[in-house]
Amino acid sequence: MAVGILNDTIQPCDWVTLFTSTYASGSLYVEADSIHMTTARKSDLPQGTLDLLLLTVIAGGPQHGYAIAQRLQQISREAIQVRQGSLYPALHRLENRGLLSTGWRRSETGRQARYYSLTRKGVAALERERSSWRQLAKAVSLVLRTAEGGVS
Repeated sequence: MAVGILNDTIQPCDWVTLFTSTYASGSLYVEADSIHMTTARKSDLPQGTLDLLLLTVIAGGPQHGYAIAQRLQQISREAIQVRQGSLYPALHRLENRGLLSTGWRRSETGRQARYYSLTRKGVAALERERSSWRQLAKAVSLVLRTAEGGVS
């Protein structure tokens, strides 16, 4: 079993396969080579969530990959980080499904970067995914409240 160090305590992290040490927000933590939550109890996001999050961020306007990852991290208040090894395959998968279009532009640093935009099909897919996610979140909430004695 691998361990992670967070807030100067060692915690078991059985989800770690490939890892690197990274310093962020004043805490040292072990980062899996995938998307993960940076809470005391780290866990991968549910399958399919990354696509929803990427489409949501890109819906705000065309962005390059690094900016997408940074915006997601910012919006989530540092709780969600997407590693390049997960980000770019997901973006390519969404592009291959016709949900994203791409084009080359100069980034804010002056370098050429590939920018991603939602297609009409991507906008429709995002609305479907948002609706599905909201229904799932309501169902999970009901189950949790019932289990806690809040609903019968």
